[in-house]
Amino acid sequence: TVGTQTDYRDGEAQTDPYSPEYVVPSGSFPELLTLATLAWGQGLPAGLAEVEMIERAREKRAWEANLPAMDSASNIAKRRKMMDHMERKEWAFREQEIEKLQEVRLEVLKQLLRRQEENQNKLHAKRLQYHWQNHQKAKEERIKKVHHDCALMLRKLIAQRKNVMGKLERRDIIQEYTDFASQAYAPLSRHGYFPDNHAERYVVRSFYLDTFAGLCELEASLPDYVTQVKSKAPKPKYTTTETGYVKRSARLEVTLEQVHQ
Repeated sequence: TVGTQTDYRDGEAQTDPYSPEYVVPSGSFPELLTLATLAWGQGLPAGLAEVEMIERAREKRAWEANLPAMDSASNIAKRRKMMDHMERKEWAFREQEIEKLQEVRLEVLKQLLRRQEENQNKLHAKRLQYHWQNHQKAKEERIKKVHHDCALMLRKLIAQRKNVMGKLERRDIIQEYTDFASQAYAPLSRHGYFPDNHAERYVVRSFYLDTFAGLCELEASLPDYVTQVKSKAPKPKYTTTETGYVKRSARLEVTLEQVHQ
């Protein structure tokens, strides 16, 4: 009345088929005992190869039953001839089995070689793709450099074409000072201008800053509100009582002011 549930499937818990014990009567040899070497997973359930083996064993037992008795010289010669014929037949069958086994091994070897060749081809393709990408990057860099050099040469040609005859042009001061990229605002080093030289000329030197008398004179010239700062204490936003509490009227006034704003 109680059901149980395990963590395994029935197929995972299935054991080998049960083989009951048996007793062989004296004087009898059942054909089923010839298959005692077969077990579950090792020949059972029987396939085409096992069926051929069973048929071949039956033929051999029938052939052994038909062998002549060894009671005369003619029967002995006949028996030896039949045994030689059977031995050749078994050797031929064994050669066929060897050939089949060799064919299977050859097929497995072909598959392994084919798989190895496919892996090698994939590796070669990957390497070729890697080299192709590197060449493409180098090609793009060269093309970019060619475009940059082309634009540079075009700008030079345009600048040379403006003055083809090499005539001297007068300096246009107004044009120079209206163009913030001109030599007046941004002189170039290749034209003989070095901004790091004579940097001390930009230092501010004044009598009012370098001497005490100048500082006193500068201070005397300044108005009183610059030197004499007057600060006023801020008025509190709330009207407080002597005990420090905010009055209700003051709080309402602040709230009304905020609402009005």
